Amino acid sequence: MYFPLSGVTVDPWLPPLVSFCISFFTSMGGISGAFLLLPFQMSFLHYTHPSVSSTNQFYNIVAIPPGVYRYWREGRMLWPLTWTVVLGTLPGVLIGALVRVGGLRDPKNFKLFAALVLLYIGGKLVIDQLKKKTGQTLRSEQRFQTGKTTTVTSATQADCTVQVTQSNLRRFQFSFQGEHFDVNRAGVFLLCFVVGIVGGIYGIGGGAIIAPFLVSFCKLPIYTIGGATLMGTLVTSVAGVGFYTAIAPFYPELAVAPDWLLGLLFGLGGMLGMYCGARCQKYVPAKLIKWFLAVVILLTAGRYLMEFFS
Repeated sequence: MYFPLSGVTVDPWLPPLVSFCISFFTSMGGISGAFLLLPFQMSFLHYTHPSVSSTNQFYNIVAIPPGVYRYWREGRMLWPLTWTVVLGTLPGVLIGALVRVGGLRDPKNFKLFAALVLLYIGGKLVIDQLKKKTGQTLRSEQRFQTGKTTTVTSATQADCTVQVTQSNLRRFQFSFQGEHFDVNRAGVFLLCFVVGIVGGIYGIGGGAIIAPFLVSFCKLPIYTIGGATLMGTLVTSVAGVGFYTAIAPFYPELAVAPDWLLGLLFGLGGMLGMYCGARCQKYVPAKLIKWFLAVVILLTAGRYLMEFFS
C-alpha cells in the first residue's frame, strides 16, 4: 500500500502490528511507545521527512486515550502530577517543533540527535536499576545478619489507588500502598518544560524522558506515574500536530504535516496495545518493565550512531 504524503510503501497490516507490540510494553512504564515507533519509521520505512515527527504525534492522539481511561478507571490517575506535566511540556513542545523544522531538517543530523536522547534515557534507566539492585543486596545482607525478616508487598497485593492528601501551587502530596509522597511542583514543571522542547523536536511528547526522571529523581512509584505521563503526552501531541499542520503552508518545499492515514494505522494498533498494557501493568514487576525499556532504547541508539558515523 502506498502512502503519498509520506512516500512510504508498506503492507497495511504491518503498522498496527508493530505499534501494538511496542505500546503494550511501553505503556506499562507510562510511555506511549512513540520514541520506538519513530526509529521504525525512519529505519525500516525510510520515512525521514520532518512530517515523521507530526505523524508520530498523531499516533499518540489515537493510541493513548484507552490507556489513560484504564488508569483512571483503576484510580491510578495522579491528577496534580498530570496537570503539572501538561502545563510544563505544552509550551516546550511548540518550541521544539520550530527547532525541528528550522534546524534539524537533515535526516543524518536528526538521527544523531535521536541517538543522544535515547542514550541518555537508556543509560539513566540502567544506572538506576544497578543502584537499586546494590541497595537491595545490602539490605538483604543486613536482614540476614540481624535475623530480621520483612514482608514485601507487590502492587497486586495492596490497594493500587492513589489518594491525594494535599495540593497547592507549590507542591502536592499523595499516598500509595501505605507510603506518603511529597512532590515539588516547580521542579517538575521546569523539567517538563525542557523535556517538552526535546519531545517537540523528536516527536514523542516527552513521556519517554519524563517518566524515568519522575521515578529516579522524584522517587515516585512507577505504578502512579503511568496515567499522568500518558495524559501529558496526549495533550502535547494534540498541540504538536496542530502546530505542525498550521506551519506546513510556510514550508512548501518540505513535508511537515502528518501522514494522517499512516498515523491512523499506527494509532489503531497502539490503541489496543495501550489498553492491554495499562490493564496488565500492575501484574508485571516494575524492575522487569524498566530493564526491557533500557535494553530496547540502548540498542536503538546504537543503531543510529552506527548509521551516523558510517
